[in-house]
Amino acid sequence: MRNGPLTVLQITHAGHGAGSTQSIFSLSLYLARRGHRVLVGCRPQSLLWQWVEDAGVPGLEAVAVDFSRPGATARTIERTIAAARVDVVNSHDSRDRRALTWLRWRGRLRQGLVVTRRTMPLTSPPAIIAVGLTADRVVAVSSAVARALRRRGQPTARLRVVHNGIDLARVDAPLSAADLGLARAALGEVGGRPLVVVVSRRKDQHVLLAQLPHVTSPLVVAFVGIEADAQLRELEARLPPRHRVVYVPFTERPLAFYHLAVAAALPTRIEGFSQALLEAMALGLPVAATDTGGNPELVTDGVTGLLVPFRRPDAWADALERLARDADLRRRLGEAARRHVRATHSLEGVAERTEAVYREALERRRLLRGEARR
Repeated sequence: MRNGPLTVLQITHAGHGAGSTQSIFSLSLYLARRGHRVLVGCRPQSLLWQWVEDAGVPGLEAVAVDFSRPGATARTIERTIAAARVDVVNSHDSRDRRALTWLRWRGRLRQGLVVTRRTMPLTSPPAIIAVGLTADRVVAVSSAVARALRRRGQPTARLRVVHNGIDLARVDAPLSAADLGLARAALGEVGGRPLVVVVSRRKDQHVLLAQLPHVTSPLVVAFVGIEADAQLRELEARLPPRHRVVYVPFTERPLAFYHLAVAAALPTRIEGFSQALLEAMALGLPVAATDTGGNPELVTDGVTGLLVPFRRPDAWADALERLARDADLRRRLGEAARRHVRATHSLEGVAERTEAVYREALERRRLLRGEARR
């Protein structure tokens, strides 16, 4: 049925504490709410598995996938597809991409195959071409990712851009006193200094930290999602006493830190389309981000945030100084960011656009089988 409910297998080897995990979970949740049956194939011990199990949403269920060996992964996927009568498979990570490509080449995957690329591609052109010619559709989470894929040989006709979205119900849910208390305890004494948060796994935090001594306004910078390594500790040792750095290991509840901060930052060289920036902006927090990857598609410099030139790491000092000193700038950027994200990046819209891609993939499968267009 062309417009009927689908059975979709979302599959990822990752599923750990990262923005992509939140994106996959939120997309799956909203597809289920649109009436589809959504199976989330992942490792049973992963964070994604836990979220799906805890959600208790009709039509959304977790499926254990064996990622120990490529053959085991392919067999698990094949059994799941057959048992659940899956219509479309959506791959989100390299290990599942390889298994699904092998199944298609062996003639054992007749379902629609969609591959989502969530990061700037680092794989070789032959690998990208192989997957691109195998998948019925490839989704890039930003135009920057799409351009990089095309440069490496991705067939343009099968490529679609669907930006990540923000689960506004999650962002707008009342923040508990317990979550705020835990965040304050993790930060320790800020001494009245403005707080800038970087909510991210390990990316280019060291670039920001190297420029912090040049910021004259006292700041507390919280790196939420990582622990200190040798490089960060060495840079931290050079900081003047007016600044303080805090490391907060990964937490499932990072939103409390945004509520305590005056700004959010994302120093990174490679970024598909940041879930952390979406969350901060949806909450009305001014942001500063490197002008690479998908960041310029989300942040308009001087309007919805500040973009720091990739080739000028010293510009981080200026961006942090402006955000620390200028309350009017923070208010203007934060309000514009909030309006922009809520108007253009809702999960409802992302789920609708993704569903359209799934139906394109199914239509391509039907045409390849010689069936009449529906």
